[in-house]
Amino acid sequence: MEALYNFGLEIHTVGVLVLMGVVTFNILMLALSKNIIVYARRMRIVMPISASFIALILFTGAIIMAAKHLHFTFANIVMIVAGVVMIILEAKRYKTLKRRTNIEEENAFEGYKSKAYRFLGIEMGMLVVISVWMML
Repeated sequence: MEALYNFGLEIHTVGVLVLMGVVTFNILMLALSKNIIVYARRMRIVMPISASFIALILFTGAIIMAAKHLHFTFANIVMIVAGVVMIILEAKRYKTLKRRTNIEEENAFEGYKSKAYRFLGIEMGMLVVISVWMML
């Protein structure tokens, strides 16, 4: 049982680090993009990767909690809430691009960029704060 717990914890940690890399990649992709159509096409490829790693983190967290006999601690609750918030932020970022960005509008992409930077910044901030908190 100890080996399962340690392995799940390692997968969980690697998943968080890879998700940080994916969020960083999203920020760089947004910063370097000039055309909204090309960006939207790339985002449709990267978004499932983000969602997969969020799901991986939540799934491995559930396995780790099961190995600990479902003891809910304050840290566990914070991590669950952070996972749900990240799912909501990703959905809002995609919805903003899909519905509220008119391609013909002159500054449409710049308006989207400001919102997307805010969403991605919140995601990265949550990941960093919780990761540092768990390492202490």
